[in-house]
Amino acid sequence: MQNEVVSREQWIEARRALLLKEKEATKLRDSINAERLALPWVKVDKDYVFDTPEGKKSLADLFDGRSQLLIYHFMLGPDWDAGCPGCSFLSDHVDGALPHLNHHDVTWVAVSRAPLDKIAAYKSRMGWKFPWVSSFGSDFNFDYHVSFSPEDLAKDKVFYNFTPMQPADANDELPGLSAFYRNDKGEVFHTYSSYARGPEELIGTLMILDRAPKGRNEDSTMNFVRRHDEYEEVPKAPSCCH
Repeated sequence: MQNEVVSREQWIEARRALLLKEKEATKLRDSINAERLALPWVKVDKDYVFDTPEGKKSLADLFDGRSQLLIYHFMLGPDWDAGCPGCSFLSDHVDGALPHLNHHDVTWVAVSRAPLDKIAAYKSRMGWKFPWVSSFGSDFNFDYHVSFSPEDLAKDKVFYNFTPMQPADANDELPGLSAFYRNDKGEVFHTYSSYARGPEELIGTLMILDRAPKGRNEDSTMNFVRRHDEYEEVPKAPSCCH
């Protein structure tokens, strides 16, 4: 359906009304960000070991000398042939941000349960540069509620996004983002986690599409997304000028 066509004056009036709501949303986002920063922290006492291209590393090692660590829980299970298309979509936006994050004392690392060789192969296929390590054999993914064993999925409920949910609605791997802080003593604290559509604002393409005339133009959440090497070439619309 084509939207209503109006005069420029009517459009300005409608746009100003929307601008008021956009400003409200911006202020609400600022308020939510402040509350996020004020959340209490949990000290991480458990020893987690990850497989990395440089060898075994602890959670504290993943900070790479910085005080803040963001971990993206990338859906790539031990027996998966390729990474989740949605996780891949988000990860396409990371490499350009890395210099800015690192300069701002933040390290970004993706973590999956797939073995390191499988991670390396998929990372090479996608052409990514960000650090990506394996938690295979570790409790890390299970403790942060993004991986589920067959025993978990056989239960009445599984815990995801801070809510019990039906196992039928869960996969053995689900996405999320977790934040950690390391102090001068070397102590590590879990400060924040977000799941499901929570990290959506990290996907710049969606934010751009929200400003396009057709928006996301989707039938369900991100149903249009493919891995970036799987899109069919779309013919361009014929030019009106010759």
